[in-house]
Amino acid sequence: MATDYFREFYEENLGGGLKIQRRRTKSKLRHMNEEVRRMMGELFPNLESELEAFVSYADRLDGFNSMYMLVRMSQHVNNAQDTGSFLSLMFASCLVKIKRNFDKFIANQIKAIQDFKVSKKSRCGIIAFVHNFEEFANQAESIFKGSDRHTHLDKSYKALVVVIYEQIVRVASESQKTPKDVVMMATLSTLKIPCLESDRKEAKQIYQDNLNSYTLNLLGRPLEKLHVFFEGVQNRVATGVKPEEVGFQLAFSKQELRKVIKEYPVKEVKKGLDGIYKKTLKDLCEEENLLQVVWFSMQDEFIKQIKHYEDLINQCYPDSGITLEFKVDDVLSFFSEIAQNH
Repeated sequence: MATDYFREFYEENLGGGLKIQRRRTKSKLRHMNEEVRRMMGELFPNLESELEAFVSYADRLDGFNSMYMLVRMSQHVNNAQDTGSFLSLMFASCLVKIKRNFDKFIANQIKAIQDFKVSKKSRCGIIAFVHNFEEFANQAESIFKGSDRHTHLDKSYKALVVVIYEQIVRVASESQKTPKDVVMMATLSTLKIPCLESDRKEAKQIYQDNLNSYTLNLLGRPLEKLHVFFEGVQNRVATGVKPEEVGFQLAFSKQELRKVIKEYPVKEVKKGLDGIYKKTLKDLCEEENLLQVVWFSMQDEFIKQIKHYEDLINQCYPDSGITLEFKVDDVLSFFSEIAQNH
């Protein structure tokens, strides 16, 4: 009971007095800060306008300056011990302008992507704004590294990536010189940015799908007559004919198979592949790295076709001694020599 009495006495008398004293102290400090701000404002009447003019000038020189200033000014504002001081308020005001400049810079990047014109005379290869975005992201990451403003950059990445993929589809449909599959091979899969991880995986899949599509469309079936022959063989097997009995049918006899194989001697096969390389080179003349990837993909696909034909010969014409006039090792040599000669 005595303890409760003294607590109530303290809160009603001494405690209340301390609260009043603290309020008075805060009021004096606030008044003093206001006086200091007024005095600083009179001493430096043009400082804020000069600082804003500098911010505008730097932004006009290079939009990336808005990124540098956003990071640096945010540090000053966030680390300020007295948020009501003359400099803190002035920096906070400038930070608002810098953020607007940053938003404008991103908006200009988006507009530049949307305004990209497809050339009707030349091939576009991998679209310029895809390369530009990779350079943009690498520079932005170096500026925002460790900054608590990285969330603003992540939001901008998302907006830019959405527009990039929209415009890739548009350019692919409008391009008259470059195959659609080549345009669609534009990829952001090399960028290792955490907030774009799902987009990177999607980009990788889009790239792979279009690489496969372009490879199959351009490579086609270099050994067309051989392909048609074995397609017929497979159809017979599918209808119930035993593989080893297919050769007894007139249209798919050993003699007919030998006749088709003779139409594809080593020289003709290499000549056909050389023609395919020239078409590929024409489509990808400005994309040397992609050209190598595509050519390797074609080599892989062609070898799959050859192995498929060899498997059917072994299944349907066992012990016949019939073989193609070239081997897988020959094909590997063809692809390597053709690439080196161009």
